[in-house]
Amino acid sequence: MRRGGRAQAAEAEPRELFVRSASRHGRPVVTMRARDLGDACVVDVEVEGHDDGAEPRSYSFADAQQASTFVTEAVEALVYLGCEIHA
Repeated sequence: MRRGGRAQAAEAEPRELFVRSASRHGRPVVTMRARDLGDACVVDVEVEGHDDGAEPRSYSFADAQQASTFVTEAVEALVYLGCEIHA
């Protein structure tokens, strides 16, 4: 086996688990994307309406269950605030 092949196999492509978006009064508010990196899960959160071109914030979790709990709680708060959720 080639040396390069082994490193490439260890660095698997991130797998998107799910995306949740919220809007209020027809305007986008936030998008949350959960990705499985193999040894951890990351949720990228992009808040809409920033004129400064802010980069999405990333939150790391040990596994998909923790990432899902984070997004579920965020979605519940957004619904309470009157947002519509899109899967």
